[in-house]
Amino acid sequence: MYCHSARAHGPSRSKLCPVETLLIIPAAALWGCVTGVLVPRPAYRLSVPPEEPWRPVCPAGHPLGGIGSGWLGRARCAAGDTYGPSTVCVASVTAVVCVLLAVAAGGRPELVVWLLLVPAAVLLATVDFAVLRLPDVLSLPLAAAALVLLGVAAVLPGADGSWTAALLGSLILGACHFVLFLTSKGFGFGDVKLALVLGAVLGWYGWAIVLIGTFAGYLLGALYGIGQILLGRADHASRIPFGPFLLAGTLVGVLLGSYAS
Repeated sequence: MYCHSARAHGPSRSKLCPVETLLIIPAAALWGCVTGVLVPRPAYRLSVPPEEPWRPVCPAGHPLGGIGSGWLGRARCAAGDTYGPSTVCVASVTAVVCVLLAVAAGGRPELVVWLLLVPAAVLLATVDFAVLRLPDVLSLPLAAAALVLLGVAAVLPGADGSWTAALLGSLILGACHFVLFLTSKGFGFGDVKLALVLGAVLGWYGWAIVLIGTFAGYLLGALYGIGQILLGRADHASRIPFGPFLLAGTLVGVLLGSYAS
């Protein structure tokens, strides 16, 4: 349900009615809370060295079984002990991000895409912070999923973006990060694969948003690195988890793109 209002210049723009807004925002918050609760278990399982695919047991040595071959469920072992990142923190962050996107995108079809991608993005950021790793089992399927979902959103009424620009954004940003990977020690190949996802998401709103979102990610990463050096926790040769900041910059770009579209 949309309320239509004419602007002084250009075509009319659809606005969400207050009733629809009151439904979408709590639904997004609930989605973020529920999916956020499920993130710590796979985050724990995937927070391993690159030569290991994932953890098969909890810290106490109990096999991780259950739904989805042990990937779904709360991060709690058979003895009742919790493990992995804080469930409350992860669920809170996921819910806040979902609410911000709901407020910005409103009832447009791409909001569903953003909400579906958020839990996976939070999972990637959590794993990268823990072990400086962006697992292929997440990043590559996520890139394909982003493009497929945006392709579906593009043909639905009310969509406000370009699937062609999303595809080109994915390819070009991925290529740019590949060059940086070859020429700079600060980039891992996981960042290259993540760029395929981020380029698609940012490209949906156009090239200006691709530039803004990418710059925001670099800026946030640089500020974090400088902060770590000033606190004595790192030096100029230290590696930092760059993926979370690329993801945060993409969130900035999506929010700006949603409000501007």
